Amino acid sequence: MNLELKRLTDVPKQEIINLMNLDLVRRQMPLLKGYFGEGECGKFLAAKERLWSEFGYGPWAFVINGSFAGWGGLQPENGEADLAMVLHPDYWGFGKKIYGEIIDRAFGEMGMQSVTILLPLTRTRVKALDRLGFKAEGNLEMHGESFVRYRLERPI
Repeated sequence: MNLELKRLTDVPKQEIINLMNLDLVRRQMPLLKGYFGEGECGKFLAAKERLWSEFGYGPWAFVINGSFAGWGGLQPENGEADLAMVLHPDYWGFGKKIYGEIIDRAFGEMGMQSVTILLPLTRTRVKALDRLGFKAEGNLEMHGESFVRYRLERPI
């Protein structure tokens, strides 16, 4: 498998639009409301590019063997580096490899001390987070939706 992390603006907008409108993907994203069209995609890309400008990091496009597989990475969230991953269902089996690349960059070249993950309360299968070393910190609310925050501390 050849994994590339590219800027989201390097991916055709239509591929992002298609991903964000898949029912299987939307079920995992309670903050994504309504149809995700050309206008929403433009605002989304502009917001993600602003993160790179303001903080020096943000989400990437995941390209596997030359095909757009999804997006995610690290984004600032309430003063924390939050890890997010949105994959096309055809690539759900590649999450661990992508996660490893993101974590290596976070704790390596980026020098972060911890990363968080926010999962909606509907995500009850979290044993993998335990195995990876994440610890639940409690619930929080964002834009009217409830999430559980998990934290992974930088290995010593």
